[in-house]
Amino acid sequence: MIIDPTYKMATTNWSQVPEERHEGATGFALWKTTRVGDTRVRMVTYSPNYMADHWCEKGHIILCLEGSMTTELKDGRTITLTPGVSYQVGDGADAHRTFSSEGVKLFIVD
Repeated sequence: MIIDPTYKMATTNWSQVPEERHEGATGFALWKTTRVGDTRVRMVTYSPNYMADHWCEKGHIILCLEGSMTTELKDGRTITLTPGVSYQVGDGADAHRTFSSEGVKLFIVD
């Protein structure tokens, strides 16, 4: 990652960011993570049959790049992301967890 100290601008070559594996209730997620100040930026790939192992209350901006995923809100609503579709949720707004039957690649800012 290159950060311009004058403008606080950063570029990221995602091919050079190491992956971290995170196990789900089923399947796994591969995270490539960078930070700019307090902002975490990630490229995340969920394996087929991935199910999150927790209800998340953190805010995110999530853009689906490949595949699809369904996010379940604790109140029972669901949101499905497909390539080119995003969702935005604020901190503490709606507890949510994610499932992907086929696998998915996401760009996430939180």
